[in-house]
Amino acid sequence: MLFRGNKKGRLKGSVVLMRKSVLGLDVTSISASVIDNIGESLGRGVTCQLISSTVADPSELSLFPSLSVLFLAKSSSYIVGHGLGVRPDNGNRGKVCAEASLEQWLTKLPSLTSSDSKFPVRFHWEVEKLGVPGAVIVKNNHASEFFLKTITLDDVPGRGTVVFVANSWIYPQSKYRYNRVFFTNDTYLPSQVPPALKPYRDDELRYLRGDDQPGPYQEHDRVYRYDVYNDIGLPDSGNPRPTLGGSDDFPYPRRCRTGRKPTKTDPSCESTLMLLDPCDIYVPRDERFGSVKKSDFYGYTIKALVNAIVPGIRTYVDFTPGEYDSFKDVLKVYQGGIKLPKIPGLEEIRKQFPLQLIKDLLPVGGDFLLKHPMPQIIKEDKKAWMSDDEFARETLAGVNPLVIRRLTEFPPRSTLDPSKYGDQTSTITAAHIERNLESLTVQQALDGNRLYIVDHHDNFMPFLVKINNLPGNFIYAARTLLFLRADGTLAPVAIELSLPELQDDDITAAKSTVHTPASTAGGAEEWVWHLAKAYANVNDYCWHQLISHWLNTHAVMEPFIIATNRQLSVAHPVHKLLQPHYRDTMDINSNARKMLVNAGGIFEQTVFSRKYSFEISSKVYGAWNFTEQALPDDLIKRGMAVPDPSSPYKVRLLIEDYPYASDGLAIWDAIEQWVTEYLAIYYPNDGVLQADVELQAWWKEVREVGHADLKDEPWWPAMQTVPELVKSCATLIWIASALHAAVNFGQYPYCGYVPSRPSVSRKPMPVPGTKEYAELERKPEKVFLRTITSQFQALIGLSLLEILSSHSSDEVYLGQRDTPEWTSDARAQEAFKRFGARLVEIENRVMAMNADTRLKNRRGPAKFPYTLLYPNTSDKKGDAAGITAKGIPNSISI
Repeated sequence: MLFRGNKKGRLKGSVVLMRKSVLGLDVTSISASVIDNIGESLGRGVTCQLISSTVADPSELSLFPSLSVLFLAKSSSYIVGHGLGVRPDNGNRGKVCAEASLEQWLTKLPSLTSSDSKFPVRFHWEVEKLGVPGAVIVKNNHASEFFLKTITLDDVPGRGTVVFVANSWIYPQSKYRYNRVFFTNDTYLPSQVPPALKPYRDDELRYLRGDDQPGPYQEHDRVYRYDVYNDIGLPDSGNPRPTLGGSDDFPYPRRCRTGRKPTKTDPSCESTLMLLDPCDIYVPRDERFGSVKKSDFYGYTIKALVNAIVPGIRTYVDFTPGEYDSFKDVLKVYQGGIKLPKIPGLEEIRKQFPLQLIKDLLPVGGDFLLKHPMPQIIKEDKKAWMSDDEFARETLAGVNPLVIRRLTEFPPRSTLDPSKYGDQTSTITAAHIERNLESLTVQQALDGNRLYIVDHHDNFMPFLVKINNLPGNFIYAARTLLFLRADGTLAPVAIELSLPELQDDDITAAKSTVHTPASTAGGAEEWVWHLAKAYANVNDYCWHQLISHWLNTHAVMEPFIIATNRQLSVAHPVHKLLQPHYRDTMDINSNARKMLVNAGGIFEQTVFSRKYSFEISSKVYGAWNFTEQALPDDLIKRGMAVPDPSSPYKVRLLIEDYPYASDGLAIWDAIEQWVTEYLAIYYPNDGVLQADVELQAWWKEVREVGHADLKDEPWWPAMQTVPELVKSCATLIWIASALHAAVNFGQYPYCGYVPSRPSVSRKPMPVPGTKEYAELERKPEKVFLRTITSQFQALIGLSLLEILSSHSSDEVYLGQRDTPEWTSDARAQEAFKRFGARLVEIENRVMAMNADTRLKNRRGPAKFPYTLLYPNTSDKKGDAAGITAKGIPNSISI
């Protein structure tokens, strides 16, 4: 404790911040550090000014940062110049005390690694005259930025400890046209805000909107505005992509505006950054990775690129360049790696990164054997992935358990427009499958909820003519029919592979072939069946990456993040509830637009949809429904569950041993209970919610701007009742945490062995009587591997999957907060503790179910237990960083 009482009109406290690490300093930063120290010695360092929450002074002058030119904001009546701003209508702003400087700055050197520093601060403040502080102005008169975490006042008379939570980057004062103001960790609805603080709260939201700032935005900016996806293509390089969003043809969620100049070739498209451009795509500064996370991200990226480049060089001297010859050949990349040759330009790359990191990740050529980690799917059994049981199990407990649905009519029908595509009804017949239905007829299986389907036919058929005209592609649209056996496991009973066939009247019909499990083992017939499963997995891999992962988590969440920052004050209860679930999402999305989903990016290089990827995802987004993203609603829609008021989760699974759904419902219920308890504190009835002007503006902007292309859909909640708010907030938390974890952190564990989850198919199915079929009989592994993803694509894909599946060392998991003082409300803190306790119970439940041998879908033939929805809340420090295949981070953080 630094000070007791309000002696001599003073308050004492502490400021916790993170200065730039020495290892991260370049020449410019070193110069800035010297300037900073000179400034400190002259008394021009970091200063703070308390703002009263109860005592206003309408005649008080407002202090602003010095500006070199006069600025008049369009949305404000402020006039600013030479450090002093006068607002004719001061709005009865809370009284502001004199500036107080941080102490001991010169005696505390920056850490060699990113870490916190704590500095004393003393304020001239008489509580009897000025009341309790409700906000604080922070000015950085240094030449470089720092990350401000918290400011704590000790022993405030009548209040005790007062905490201001910042978690924000503070740049030099000259970078801002306004003062940086931070509020206490109290929670207020707009109608409850102390009048002395309301002008500051309104100003902060106006600054964040930045509606008078068109851009381009700089690193230090904090502007949240919307834009369409018009920066994916490279029209100036002859590689354009359609603009997504703002049209009926290509609907899409909005992304963060950067304000960059248009391209020369197409003024409607925004210029983009090249992969090796040292600049980052703009996102508001506080949305960027923290220093620890950023080093991890780039560390994994470097490692992954090296892991891709090194084995790729091997292909130049291989007997069959660019291709695998056998499964043993594939395994070499995990079982020993390749000796690193000298790579031109490597030394230049090494100079750009911290020395120790490079020693670990980019060793000198000729002296290191490099390899990828062994994917969990083949750790225990190298061949289990080939079994029908494992193939089927992964539709329930794999990386994409979101597509399987119950079959309600036979044969499966298509929803494609027959005037364009003709009759696309499935050609699977009862004769194909009844021998594998445990003596049931098809109708009996349907009536007993025993038939299920993974149906990608309609998803890809409209695009296959264009996709199959791309070099190196031969893609089928697949339907996979599965039967629920008496022991609770699924078995694939038929796979239908279809190709588009143009008719004379320009209608595209389907040319389909049905494949069933081989009746004998070891021959070409069995390998045809393995290939059929591979073609089906190619469909599912693309859908998983493009829709289940990118569109339905990353892309759809960004508009909510933008709207929250524009319309909800940091003191608003909904902002406090949702903010942890937005961490790093906008930053990883901007990195994706630069390196992964951009024209010619890694996704287009490794997944069969290639340059049509976003066109496909746009079509799917047109049918997106926010209310169906809640897990119970999704399961009911897919026929995997039915409403059941007597069930603990109000739904009953039709496949009891459905690990994703079983674990997911427990997580969903815990989230919903937490959100219900929390919001009940602030919204005792619907009238309070309806009168909340910030909340109503937030929801209106989400619908009408962030998801503008779907604004007229009838399914949007009206946001007039507390249950509507609870369901909406629970859905957002579910998407950002559990849903993303389920489809993201299993990518390398399940897909890291390419034969089990290929991303591309390149050749048609061999037909009996052809030379291709004869080769399949002689060299089945070679034919299999030459049909799926090429070696180059596989190595690049592995690098990407390794990055995406890795937890950061500073991960914050569901049920945890990075700042314990996130709220001063004891009721909210207690409700959050109960939430964490429920998650620990779920962890124990997951481990017990994985150990239950009766639940065969929990581990499967690969002996890889399902842990993607294991919360990892009980370990306060989290598991070790890297590929763990478990843990639910709060947010879409990678």
